[in-house]
Amino acid sequence: IQNTVFAFQTGHTTGPSLNNDKLYKFAYSAEVYVDHVKASLQKSAGYRISSGVDVNLLWRNPDNDDDQLIKIMIKDVQVENVNERPDAKNIFKGKSTEKILGKEYLEALQRPIVLELVRGKVKTFYSYQNEPAFTQNIKRGLASLFQLQLHSGSTREVDVSGKCNTTYHVRQDQVTKIKDLNSCEIAKEGFTSHNPILDISKKVTSATIYVLEDSFVKSIKAEENYVFLLNFRRKTGAKIVSKQRLELKSVQAGPGLIAGKQVTGVIKTLDSSYVAMPLEAEPVKSECKKCPSLSEHWKSIREHMHPEKLSKAEAAKSFLSFIKSIRKATKEEILQVIRSENKELLPQVVDAVTSAQTPESLEAMLEFLDFKDASTFVLQERFLYACGFASHPSETLLKSLTDKFKGDIANEEIRETLVIVMGALIRKLCDRGGCKLPFVVEAKRLILNRLEKAKKDDNVRMYLLALKNALLPEAIPLLLKYTESEEGHISNLAATALQRYDPSFLTKEVKETMNRIYHQNRKVHEKTVRTTAAAIILNSNPSYMEVKNILLSIGELPMEMNKYMLSMIQDIIHFEMPSSKTVRKVLKDMRAHNYDRFSKMGSSSAYSGYITRGPDVSSTYSLDILYSGSGILRRSNMNIHIFDRNAELHASQVVIEAQGLESIIAATPDEGEENLDSFAGMSAILFDVQLRPVTFFQGYGDLMSKMLSATGDPMNVVKGLILLTDYSQEIQLQAGPMASAEFLGGLAIDISGGMEFSLWYRESKTNVKNRVAVFLAGNTEVDSFFVKTGVETTLEVETALDFISTVQFSQYPFLVCMQMERIESPFRSHVTKYESLPSGRRYTARRGKAVVLAGNEYPLHQENSNMCRKVFGAKSDSTGGWF
Repeated sequence: IQNTVFAFQTGHTTGPSLNNDKLYKFAYSAEVYVDHVKASLQKSAGYRISSGVDVNLLWRNPDNDDDQLIKIMIKDVQVENVNERPDAKNIFKGKSTEKILGKEYLEALQRPIVLELVRGKVKTFYSYQNEPAFTQNIKRGLASLFQLQLHSGSTREVDVSGKCNTTYHVRQDQVTKIKDLNSCEIAKEGFTSHNPILDISKKVTSATIYVLEDSFVKSIKAEENYVFLLNFRRKTGAKIVSKQRLELKSVQAGPGLIAGKQVTGVIKTLDSSYVAMPLEAEPVKSECKKCPSLSEHWKSIREHMHPEKLSKAEAAKSFLSFIKSIRKATKEEILQVIRSENKELLPQVVDAVTSAQTPESLEAMLEFLDFKDASTFVLQERFLYACGFASHPSETLLKSLTDKFKGDIANEEIRETLVIVMGALIRKLCDRGGCKLPFVVEAKRLILNRLEKAKKDDNVRMYLLALKNALLPEAIPLLLKYTESEEGHISNLAATALQRYDPSFLTKEVKETMNRIYHQNRKVHEKTVRTTAAAIILNSNPSYMEVKNILLSIGELPMEMNKYMLSMIQDIIHFEMPSSKTVRKVLKDMRAHNYDRFSKMGSSSAYSGYITRGPDVSSTYSLDILYSGSGILRRSNMNIHIFDRNAELHASQVVIEAQGLESIIAATPDEGEENLDSFAGMSAILFDVQLRPVTFFQGYGDLMSKMLSATGDPMNVVKGLILLTDYSQEIQLQAGPMASAEFLGGLAIDISGGMEFSLWYRESKTNVKNRVAVFLAGNTEVDSFFVKTGVETTLEVETALDFISTVQFSQYPFLVCMQMERIESPFRSHVTKYESLPSGRRYTARRGKAVVLAGNEYPLHQENSNMCRKVFGAKSDSTGGWF
């Protein structure tokens, strides 16, 4: 120890120092372990490469003891399982190292490397050119271990992992090196999902402990850990552990030093084939030898993609595996599959090709789809929605859609969907810091300018829907103008767009306008806009006076609106929403809180509750229904939100709206609604993306013809396959091999909704059916050309959520019964660990579990339960047909 301390202090060398004419013989091992998160390493899959390592000093700079050339040589290489296994489960059994690695690779691995160490840092790494990248990286991993500083402190240094922030702690003859792997700069590919809730968290650590003796290395232990966790279910995930060990076995007499002034001369004397190379690992691409072609893969999964199977987990699973194949395919291969498919299955192919999000897949879609041809309407719409749900959209995608929008489009609905989706892409690109990118700026300008110039209601609606997705702060003044000055569904749409902004964007001006609309200070507004204005006020940190004025208005409002506002206030208190403290404070004032106000009759309501409350994420539902005084539905709004500690996701919203239907039942419209055109329609938000609304009927004539021909069949709102989780990261392990983590989560979805009237029974019914299946597949793998080892994780669940509301308007207050039900749902999960050789020899260990999640009828308020008893008690068995 005295020697070592002496060497540290005299400044003889500030890095490790080798003695002349000595050969240091080490034992070396590099191990990788792959498993699911909680597993113990003793049971993991993986492999170990072990060898002898000879190290000797070649040259020391005569003018600087701290500048030395050392030669490192790997010999006696062995490859084995990382854990003891019975012969039957050992894929390496009976195979020599040469057979496992191949002669060329083994020879390359055993060719020596030379390092120039200056003050303990690797200044230059010399090796032979044209060696396989894999063996070169293994040597870099070994060489990086010899990089070491002998004083405590932080620095930024280059090794096999790239350029990383590194901290050294020095204590007598022990040095600990901590590398911040998140800071490493190295060329690697990858992407993450757009919404954090659907994404993966990565935790990484790296530490190396050196024990020194006589100024040189006695032993080194290095370990790095990578853990990947699914944010919405942190029990699900994977880990990779990589360990390196180097231990001094003996010091023998060795070759003498090479004389010379310059490093380059010494290297030439040694072997003129040596070249200086970067110490950072170089990328290694493994080729797939026996992978099926894209069209072969499609044929193998095609049967699961029929429209009637789209709410099954198998459809979501096939969709994900197909995306992986498309990501490796050329434009020509993709077009071949698209052009050979029939029209029943083509929409699902379009979902997958668009979701792949490679330059080739986008080019293939743009070449295949002709927006001037109205007959391929369904495919154009599926393409556009898949673009809207893109997990990591590119600026190129937005530019392509902007160009299409400026060109000829045969179908007006496609034109509308196109601009709505452009809005969604603007928001996603802005969320990732891309708001100033040239094509994003151009698309923003296009939407804002066109809205300012728009004359026709339809055009105004289209640009407002785009802004409802884009959520641009600079659009707020325009939205305020439309909310306050327009009527009917235009003002309502502008108001609901403002409702989607984070409250931090809602300025004093926004709140003043909302208060004016709610209290009708300038003009009479209809109920739907007034209630949305109230919701915006109550959700954005309202003042005491704002809440008090809203409470004082209850009692002076149209009948059903009184009831609705009361329900909203009660829901804020019962569900402990942010403004509940202020509301409670105001309710202490008896003028605001009295029996007259709180005993209003009516059937409208608002209610929120939990679907699930978990350690990782929770999900809530909210349901509010507003009627007109005559008992006809004005708006039903069903929302599902998912959130964790840091993020929120608007998973779905289905709004059914109706107006101007009083004439059918010879009733009087409410104040401010006398001139509204007959209309009923449905609008949906899915995973934060507002979709193009669907119209049931528009105008009295259309209503009558639909009533006479109505079958009561629900209209389809959304059907298709959506990529939700999309995470892919390459990992450079410090031992040399490359690893990767890939998680894909897909959703097969079928949402339909309908609205039926029976004039005979004076009854109406709305039904929203949500059928979904989710499949998630994660594969975390270390891919060395001679062996693959990894862990696969899968989760799948199928479920359905139905929301039905039945209204009997033969008397007042009319009877309303709302039901929200989830059917029992199978949930399955599997974990598979594997090791496999290119020859096909494979070891796998698989375990799984399946449970059935019980069905559930979700509670709404007590009044509703009482009403349902009346509605279903009053129904006779001879209800006959609708209409």
